[in-house]
Amino acid sequence: MAKPHSILFITSEIYPFVKTSEHADLCYAHSLGVREVGHDIRAMMPKYGYISERKNRIHEINRLRDIPIPVGDEPHLATVKSSSINNPRVKVQSYITTNTDYLDVNKGIEHDITTGTEFPNNDERFIFYSRTVLETCILLGWFPEIIHCIGWQAALIPAYIRTRYPNEFKKTKIVMTITDFDQQGTFPAKSLKKTGLPDEVLAIGKYKNKMNFLRIGMAYADRVTTTSPGYAAELMANKEFKDNWLPLLNKKPLVGINHGIDLLHWNPKTDAFVKAKYDAKDPANKESAREALQKLSSLPVDGKKFVASYAGPLREDRGADAFLEAVPDLVKLGAQVIIAADLVTPLKKQAEALAKKFPKDVHFRIMDEEYLHHVISGSSVLVKPSRSESSGQFQRIAMAYGTIPVVRLTGGIAEGLVDADASEKGNAYLMKKADATDIVKTMSRAIARHQSQESWDTIVANAMSAPVGWVASAKAYDEFYRNLVKETK
Repeated sequence: MAKPHSILFITSEIYPFVKTSEHADLCYAHSLGVREVGHDIRAMMPKYGYISERKNRIHEINRLRDIPIPVGDEPHLATVKSSSINNPRVKVQSYITTNTDYLDVNKGIEHDITTGTEFPNNDERFIFYSRTVLETCILLGWFPEIIHCIGWQAALIPAYIRTRYPNEFKKTKIVMTITDFDQQGTFPAKSLKKTGLPDEVLAIGKYKNKMNFLRIGMAYADRVTTTSPGYAAELMANKEFKDNWLPLLNKKPLVGINHGIDLLHWNPKTDAFVKAKYDAKDPANKESAREALQKLSSLPVDGKKFVASYAGPLREDRGADAFLEAVPDLVKLGAQVIIAADLVTPLKKQAEALAKKFPKDVHFRIMDEEYLHHVISGSSVLVKPSRSESSGQFQRIAMAYGTIPVVRLTGGIAEGLVDADASEKGNAYLMKKADATDIVKTMSRAIARHQSQESWDTIVANAMSAPVGWVASAKAYDEFYRNLVKETK
């Protein structure tokens, strides 16, 4: 058996501690999948004010208490605690940064979960968090072979390593993952001085007269990745990226690797949140799961009804505005519509108005984990009309539950999907535009097919047999990590 490597996986959110998006599921599946391959992977994230330490079994580590962390000229105390991420097969050690001023006081990651308001000091919050990551390694005397930074929130870490701790981490390779190029971590230029980084880093981090976290991370990482080959290709075709960002990689390739799901957590036969169990061999209880969803959503109960669901952020980059515009026409086509948002955004009022206008056909709510499982298991289709999205997980999860993805061709969300009207092996419905017209046209195809039980069952069977688990991803990441470590020798 090949030698395992030590990896620190750094993110702003990871299930089960916090989940405001599919990103938390992706990080959860990644850490467990890499551990299952055999590597010593540990995860680290901040503890925000609404995370229960008791529920998540977060406990103190004596030598990681009251660590002074400078932000600008002011020191702030961090206490890094311990927990774990588990499935029935493996456990991943997890470190949780806590702090009264920057983290515990805020109920949200970047935005308040109840109002949707962005926190005004996000620059300082993630400067603080980034510095706690490296102080934790130093105090533990643990210098992993790979530090994998996910998203702009962790993007200062590569620069801190290479400029402030070059000797301690001289054998460590750094991976920087772009989760969403539209989310770069931009702040007023004066924020650069708060980092405590040297002038040469600040020069790289200043872009369009703003501080840019992501640029710093890309410049100082050994490898830059994103979460699907399709999204990597989109970035490489983007003129701004090619001209102004690609040179930061120092002629090294941008790597896109697909992500699978954890089939122990997302499995219709064992799902702890859903009473109606089923699988690909015996999918009959799918109707019961639909009835349970309809009851929870205060919609007329009919297990054979076509239920179209949107689950995720109500943002324009995810095509939520186009979906909301399409809802009245979907109701006319005979569909029940569920809008399940993960955060409050300006589009919330429009979603609420639709639910009020069509009380027997449309339901809207801010979802929790349990309701999300009911949406995934009980819906006929899951609609993702994204204008931009790197990978996503919900369309893969939906397939495992026999819920058919209706997806726009962008990024990596359509990878592995085949249009049901184009092939006998079809497992999804694909559209080219993120507008209401194309959504209605594509949904009309799905609704027409749904009227034939036998025909629809074929699509469901194709979806449930698709390889959406972590197996393929784990192999790709195992090779990626191993090749990266070899470069240090």
